[in-house]
Amino acid sequence: MGGHIVGKAARSNEKHAGRLTHEAPAAGWAAKRGKTMLTDTAIVLRSASPSLLMRAVKWLIGRRPPVFPADEAGFHAVMAGRKLPLDAPMPETFRKKFRIEEREVLGHKVVTLHPLLGPGAWRMLYFHGGGFVRPMFKEHWPLVAEMVKQCRISVTVPLYPVVPEASASDQDALADAVYAELAASHDPARIILNGDSAGGHMALALALRLVKAGGPLPGKLALFAPWLDLGLADPAIAAIEPFDLMLKIGTLRACGKLVAAGRAIDDPAVSPLYARAEDLAQLPPTRIWTGRHDLFIIDSRSFVRRLRAAGVDAKFYEYEAAPHVFMAITPTREAKDTIGLLKEFLRE
Repeated sequence: MGGHIVGKAARSNEKHAGRLTHEAPAAGWAAKRGKTMLTDTAIVLRSASPSLLMRAVKWLIGRRPPVFPADEAGFHAVMAGRKLPLDAPMPETFRKKFRIEEREVLGHKVVTLHPLLGPGAWRMLYFHGGGFVRPMFKEHWPLVAEMVKQCRISVTVPLYPVVPEASASDQDALADAVYAELAASHDPARIILNGDSAGGHMALALALRLVKAGGPLPGKLALFAPWLDLGLADPAIAAIEPFDLMLKIGTLRACGKLVAAGRAIDDPAVSPLYARAEDLAQLPPTRIWTGRHDLFIIDSRSFVRRLRAAGVDAKFYEYEAAPHVFMAITPTREAKDTIGLLKEFLRE
């Protein structure tokens, strides 16, 4: 019932999102760089109904305490005078399953997981989500592990400082430094930036800073349910809110203001949804994944259309009734499909 209502709401908002279609064959024209082919379909519905396991997990999520408070007042109450939250530790079992590298960059821990047989041909720089204010969740580690295992890549995870104990500028500085180190030792064309939620924002923002700086760009960009507009300005988002088990508009807007720290919310450095078309045009091939029961789906649709209009090889994958960052629920059909598409993307 909920999936039907949200699907109907999404279709009624085509002026914001455009028509939803199934995947079509590749088109017959080259992208501006001549390296990839644009596809006919920018937005692809990969799953028309949720898997049974996804339904069960959502039922459980709905009965647990929420990750984020339900409103702005609750958010401020939680943030006021809190103890510095700590990152979920990497499971010790990973040391038997992967080659692990641990180092410090700008005083913060950076962990890299390699396949047991050695570093992958592709290197991923992955930024975890958490609204910029929460550290690495324990659920992030299995997702990272699955990408290493299934895609046979090396994944680097910066355990970045969180707001308000640190600033967004501190987070960006660490992202820049880790990427610079990685690009100095590995072909940037074989680096993919990725992240979920706020981490997707960080991956995209890093790519846009590289565009402006004229530095070596990564070869690909992947975004899992990215938070693209910290102000959630599109009115169509309100139709999704009743079905999102984790995110609420008022809470996120309050969080966005805290992260912006006085900067305009529609500044592209704060909300990359508003990046200039000429900057977007320089981005590498990009893939985005978001569930239809996720507030961020509206801006994801809008953003992939902006990318396509700028000439970027971009595609967006949707999943009916899937919640925020559903790919972290790794046993589900939807998560497996996401990792499979990511693997294909790296092979293109």
